Amino acid sequence: MARVVVVGGGFGGMAAAARLARLGHEVTLLERSEQLGGALTTVRHGDFAWDAGPTSTLLPAVVRDLFRKSGRPLERELDLQPLDVVREHRFDDGSAMQLPGGSRAAQLAAFDALGTGLGRQWVDHVASYGETWELLRKEWYERPFDPDVAPRELMTLLGRRESLHKRLRQSLRDDRLRLVAGHRLVMDGHDLRQAPVLAGVDVYLEQRFGAWTVPGGLAALGTAMADRLALRGVTVLTGTPATDLVVREGRVTAVRTPGGEVDADQVVVAVDPRRLPALASYVRRTMPAFPPVVCHVGLEGDVPDLPHEVVLHGDPLLVVRTGGRAPDGAAAWTVLGRGRIAEDLLTALARHGLDVRAQVVARVDRTPRDLVDAWGGSPHGVLWQGPRTARARLGPRTPVAGVLAAGAHATTGSGLPFAGLSAALVAEMVGRAPRRTSGQ
Repeated sequence: MARVVVVGGGFGGMAAAARLARLGHEVTLLERSEQLGGALTTVRHGDFAWDAGPTSTLLPAVVRDLFRKSGRPLERELDLQPLDVVREHRFDDGSAMQLPGGSRAAQLAAFDALGTGLGRQWVDHVASYGETWELLRKEWYERPFDPDVAPRELMTLLGRRESLHKRLRQSLRDDRLRLVAGHRLVMDGHDLRQAPVLAGVDVYLEQRFGAWTVPGGLAALGTAMADRLALRGVTVLTGTPATDLVVREGRVTAVRTPGGEVDADQVVVAVDPRRLPALASYVRRTMPAFPPVVCHVGLEGDVPDLPHEVVLHGDPLLVVRTGGRAPDGAAAWTVLGRGRIAEDLLTALARHGLDVRAQVVARVDRTPRDLVDAWGGSPHGVLWQGPRTARARLGPRTPVAGVLAAGAHATTGSGLPFAGLSAALVAEMVGRAPRRTSGQ
């Protein structure tokens, strides 16, 4: 049985800890804040509550596999439901479209309603990612990368210098389609001119598998994961920041905290490695992708009837999420902003015809710095700075023996499914604890 210390109590860290405990290891999880979950937590103000971070996820099979491999199946813990409409997009020219998930035919019809022939452009673009996703899934997300044995197709994909910005301009002739295709990456803080083509695979995942949420808020997933750690006997130390790794003769032996050293045979780093001096030098050429500006509001009275998420394209780029919890007769929205934000987010929202300023009865504002400080890093992981970024970040292996990396900063995708895949990969690399023989 190995003593494994997991640094970071976000989704990636909790997923790694649960899997490793199920494999028979003695697992301790260190979390700097007073609660687990990272971005998978709840913001509260009076009778209102909002998801602090994501409100939906892709690739539900990743979450189902996590729960199945660590104990009771997901269906006994959470009601994960598909979204009929992934989001609504509203454009500067006054046009709008609702993007369905999980259906090629439905997306074809939705884009054709936006303009004749646009449906075919869209589905052809999405289809171009089919082989890319299968290659990445098998050889990148589900297998530790080793350049000496990696297939030639993967090395070619990772080395391709074409930017996603260029690809979108070539394959999508309508500006609105390009905005839809790049939306997730832009909201995660990336410049499409610096993002490689492989980063655009999310459009394929949305069409093929849909987007999913939990009624009442996706933060319930964080709560369920915390319960799973307790079930698996993981020692959870909240309010315990990891200040560095203790490395002796080239191998990790402990994690240093303000209260002393926590001995370890293996360490899984599920936080931004810049926070640990022993790893910081290895990622000095990378940068984190910072969160957007966030405004949680509680509204009274009649408010516009909006789907789960509405994207208002322009500069600034605004997103409205409506899935917060509110008293009867009220509503809870979250407004996010990216770009040139020279005025209050609600004022910018009013310029798009959604003026709810007079109905605000509760409000919580968060800057990108507030969010990074609260979560101990960015849940959006590493900023794309060209194709080399894919191999410049750490994960799952690191240069320090006995140290693996999981979570948002250890993967090239953004969001819960990619953090979950990285946790599964780390658990597979550590492997099952040897069974004790009689007499031991």
